[in-house]
Amino acid sequence: MSLVSPDIDPRSAVLRQRLTSPDAGVRRVALLDFTDVEDEALLPALVTVLRGDPDPALRAEAARALAGWGDGEVVEALADALADEATVREAAAQSLAELKDAEAGARLVPRVGHADGFVSAAALRALKELRVPAAAAPATAALAHADPAVRREAVGVLGWLKHAAALPALARLAIGDEDAEVRRAAAGALGLAAAGEAPSVLPALCAALRDPAWQVREEAATTLGKLGQIASSHGSDADAINAVNAANAGGAANAPGAANDVNGAIDAGEASSGNEGSGTIELAVALRQAMTDAYWQVRLRAARSLGRLRDAAALPVLIEALAHRAGNLRKEAAIALGEIGDPRALPALEAADADPDPEVRKAARLARQRLS
Repeated sequence: MSLVSPDIDPRSAVLRQRLTSPDAGVRRVALLDFTDVEDEALLPALVTVLRGDPDPALRAEAARALAGWGDGEVVEALADALADEATVREAAAQSLAELKDAEAGARLVPRVGHADGFVSAAALRALKELRVPAAAAPATAALAHADPAVRREAVGVLGWLKHAAALPALARLAIGDEDAEVRRAAAGALGLAAAGEAPSVLPALCAALRDPAWQVREEAATTLGKLGQIASSHGSDADAINAVNAANAGGAANAPGAANDVNGAIDAGEASSGNEGSGTIELAVALRQAMTDAYWQVRLRAARSLGRLRDAAALPVLIEALAHRAGNLRKEAAIALGEIGDPRALPALEAADADPDPEVRKAARLARQRLS
């Protein structure tokens, strides 16, 4: 819509006049006062400040004042400000990230392909939660961008869109991107996979459980729990299944040839996903092994996922976790034992009554109630 200035109340009229004052201090106070008035009729004046005020601090203040407004011309002005100097572009990026109007956000789609990585990343960040379908293609292309910030934001957009066609590319990022945060985001985004798409996802997630960065391993453990038991397809999925088994058998994810093996499994899964067939991959095997991770945060997510899967074979590792020094992990292990519902866990849960952490004792008590 066009920024037409309708009749405004007297206070807004004064603010509009002050926004054009030759005194930068007066203009700044007027910008701050706008947050109290929030009169849409003042938007053209704020856009004028954002686009042309000689003081970058005031342009940044105008960008902040325009946060949350979905008017098309406001969005365009904020998007143009992404090419301004640092303080202004950062304020504009933050304001765009607060957009709630998908129709207005669609104006940002062309900015995804901008030559400036900051502009591209900011546009993707703003588009993420708006779920604009037209963003899928440029976000997929952005997965290959040289700037890791752009790749991270692109993963977020595709995850929120649940864009299944991007799963193979996301799987490759989860195991091969040089940036740990990109790998972590990609591992989380793989949770959008449906049962028929599992072969393109499982090898990467199992490899991610041995990533050098514990945050990636933590995310992979979480995603595996979300996926649960995945039905695999017929013969052409055998390579993908074998890759998962090889991953579980041991060996570093970044050992020579390991990444290529997993990429081959992803290719096999991509070619065959959607086909019907028999066979089930038990994700709990990989999660049980994650219960030996050096970081308790990874073990916690693995324990939570094993509880979701109701994996009775995980009883020994979960019972062992009840003695871990981290209270959060002991609590999660108790919850998981309750979800599994195997009475063999009762003695360990009864012993947890002596745990020094009241949250652990409560979780153990509730778990025992589920078993009785």
